Amino acid sequence: MSDVPFRNPGWAGNTGEFDLSEEQVRGEDFVGARPLEGGHPAGASSYPYMLADKNPDAPLFDGPYQARYEKILTRYPDTRAALLPVLGLAQEVRGHVSPGTMNEVAALLELPDAYVRGVATFYTMYNKAPVGRFLIQVCTNISCNLCGADEVMKAFLDETGTEMGETSDDGDFTVVEAECLAGCGFPTCVQINSRYYENVGADDVPRILEHLKARGE
Repeated sequence: MSDVPFRNPGWAGNTGEFDLSEEQVRGEDFVGARPLEGGHPAGASSYPYMLADKNPDAPLFDGPYQARYEKILTRYPDTRAALLPVLGLAQEVRGHVSPGTMNEVAALLELPDAYVRGVATFYTMYNKAPVGRFLIQVCTNISCNLCGADEVMKAFLDETGTEMGETSDDGDFTVVEAECLAGCGFPTCVQINSRYYENVGADDVPRILEHLKARGE
């Protein structure tokens, strides 16, 4: 809804006296790639990513993921405290956190199955069922709603040929509603996998989807 007069025309970070363009600030060459093993232990639990490529049958933690899992454990006084980032890591590997995955995490952390199940099902950030290569979360909270979030949501559903929470026939897209993405200054905010798209209007949706299909990320 690009004609809404109170949409913020800027972008996050466009403050102060800087010579960097938006492309330079957002670009992968500038940001760099985050290592799967988690880099320094202090940051190992601060992410996982929601990756486009998902393998629900992959070993839970193997290779670099095993290294990150071990780093995560060093940051907490006990395994119970490490549960949230470990669930996030499991989701990065498999794309969603199934009941079986919850039980595997419980066994690794020596926690009761029911406790892990209760935590995993409480938080909406964990996918409890498989999703498409691109999980599209459209914020519909107050700021975004005032700036056309409903139209943005409808455009994503129409362009992907899905209903809310469904995955498109080609397996690429799942569109869901997000309560808030903490990007209230730049509505409508949309999170696709691990990336934010700001100031999104309904007319931007076809270009965003084409970009995703072309780049595969």
